Amino acid sequence: MIALDYTWPDVETSSDAYARRFSGDAGAYLLKVQNEGLEALLRAGTHPIQSALDVGGGHGQLVESLLRTAGRVTVLGSDDCCAERIARSPLGNQVEFRQGELLAAPFDDRSFDLVTSIRLLAHMTHWHVLIAELCRVSRRHVIVDYPTLMGLNALALPAYPVKRAIEKDTRTYRSFWPSQINRVFARHGFRPAGTFKQFVVPMGLHRMAGTKIAPVESAMRAVGITRMLGNPVLARFDRVAA
Repeated sequence: MIALDYTWPDVETSSDAYARRFSGDAGAYLLKVQNEGLEALLRAGTHPIQSALDVGGGHGQLVESLLRTAGRVTVLGSDDCCAERIARSPLGNQVEFRQGELLAAPFDDRSFDLVTSIRLLAHMTHWHVLIAELCRVSRRHVIVDYPTLMGLNALALPAYPVKRAIEKDTRTYRSFWPSQINRVFARHGFRPAGTFKQFVVPMGLHRMAGTKIAPVESAMRAVGITRMLGNPVLARFDRVAA
């Protein structure tokens, strides 16, 4: 058993308090864009997906999209409390929850066609170990999200006190260069297969302004600005054929 992270980030993201960050029209919009990106990456795959594992997915944000894609969906959480929101959801009876170590998942190698992990990587101290586990248990595809050191997110560190003042319950997080993520996936036999960049305007400002910024985001996506500067990034990696 690997016990490298003592306070697992998915305990927080599985909570009702965290879900309130995505309440209201602005929250619904943020989740809509996220799931549109996820489904676009899934459609781009060439192999049918019969089984999916969402690591740290007690927030339940991906359940509906994954059920539309895969015949069998499993969520791995670090603690039994991570199952509570999914159990209360209308789709909860269609999802299997497993409690176990996020950095030593209780599954055999290549157990799932697809492995996802959203809102987790940037909060893990040993993020490279998490990527190794995602790759180990995936037969074909891995999809993760992460903030990049590009666009307005480059100002994230100096602006963090302001962000904290606005959002109150925001968490510290790590940002990455895409090359950092790509190198670790390559080490475990996976290649980049597509990305979806979500927002140019920081998510905290979306929460503060409601849906007023949504038309601006749509315009920036239409002219290609989001493709260059958007954050966070959803990225799909495919196993390289042996």
